[in-house]
Amino acid sequence: MDETFDVVVVGGGPAGEVVAERAASGGLSVALVESELLGGECSYWACIPSKSLLRPIEALAAVRRVPGAREAATGQIDADAVLAHRDEMVHDYDDASQVQWAETVGLTVVRGHGRLAGERRVEVRAGSGALRTLRADRAVVLATGSGPMLPPVDGLADIRPWDSRGATSAKEVPRRLLVVGGGVVASEMAWAWRGLGAEEVTVLVRGDRLLAPEEPFVGETLAAAFADAGIDVHFSTELKAVSREGDGRVTATLSDRGEVVADELLIATGRRPRTEDLGLETVGLEPGKPVEVDDRLRATGVEGDWLHAVGDVNALALLTHMGKYQGRVLGERLAGKRDIPAWADTAAITRVVFTDPQIAAVGLTEASAREQGLDVGVSDADLSDVAGAAELGEGVAGPCRLVADRGRGVLVGATFMGPETGSLLHSATIAIAGEVPLDRLRHAVPAFPTLTEVWLGLLANLAS
Repeated sequence: MDETFDVVVVGGGPAGEVVAERAASGGLSVALVESELLGGECSYWACIPSKSLLRPIEALAAVRRVPGAREAATGQIDADAVLAHRDEMVHDYDDASQVQWAETVGLTVVRGHGRLAGERRVEVRAGSGALRTLRADRAVVLATGSGPMLPPVDGLADIRPWDSRGATSAKEVPRRLLVVGGGVVASEMAWAWRGLGAEEVTVLVRGDRLLAPEEPFVGETLAAAFADAGIDVHFSTELKAVSREGDGRVTATLSDRGEVVADELLIATGRRPRTEDLGLETVGLEPGKPVEVDDRLRATGVEGDWLHAVGDVNALALLTHMGKYQGRVLGERLAGKRDIPAWADTAAITRVVFTDPQIAAVGLTEASAREQGLDVGVSDADLSDVAGAAELGEGVAGPCRLVADRGRGVLVGATFMGPETGSLLHSATIAIAGEVPLDRLRHAVPAFPTLTEVWLGLLANLAS
């Protein structure tokens, strides 16, 4: 017999956990299905472990910028201690505490691989082979996240390269690391392992800059920081073939410079929604594709308002915090608390890259704003223009930009680069999400001497 719940959530990562908890808070019975560790990619193989690897590098750099403090920082990073702390942060890959939380908030945790089996039905296959069938009276929510994409390179499938999981869970520092990709994972992991002691880090970028979706100055500034840190970046370069020797070394054939030998190879060339074995075909959707949704996060093309998708699986914004945002919006709608559209995942997406300089951005870039046909106004400034930067240490600088829609007199995008610029981001996010008029923003007085004073110069350069 089917086990019946009000809501069945397939995928126990951050987005799935949030929608499940919010739905349960309204008195609904909720099954949360997870095939791996409850808490998902972010908790064990992405956001949490990667930031645990990056934070010591950031902290040491901050100390070394300050005269008097830098003299006390005479040693090197203890990589073993960093890796041990990383393991603590991921609870040694044990989700017992997460399961306890789920049960405390009233969720029924179902272990196994869940897939649709027709309207409102989910089959869950446990590792033992046992099969359970769950029926959802109100809603099925797909929250299965995304997985790495491997490019079609000769020999790649045979050599066990690192993907993002391998890069964040490694047990020792590779002496030579080859990174393929120019996005966030490639940039952060190149920075992390170089900072933790890798002697050679080489990054291969297919295009002409790092972090291409961001403002052009972002990639240019980060490339210069990479060069200063001894990270070798090659643009307009492709990986053509790879092989692994008996001693574990990887030999990579490149499109423009012969061969490179490394101890580990990280492939960070993008991610795709996990929908290949999700049973989408049983409800008329195409496996392997994102689950398209409307602004209420209902799967389009499926009648009855019962199938929903949140997080990476709908491909709107492949970021943990945006998936959690979608989970809040949907969970509260299912619980009957409020029914509002989800629009921040297209208009006010926040993102931070934890390299040094740190990169913090929200909303549109100048290019994307122009593509939307807006009457674009742009203002640039540098952190070095404000006293707060000097107080953080010598050489603190970084380009910053605001993008405005002059027709409406509001901000639509912001980008900040430099130490601790993630702390500047939420003020910009509020301005964009709240559509605060530019004339009103000029009365938001930043404290002296802090980095927030960069807002004064940025706003002064935007016409009323």
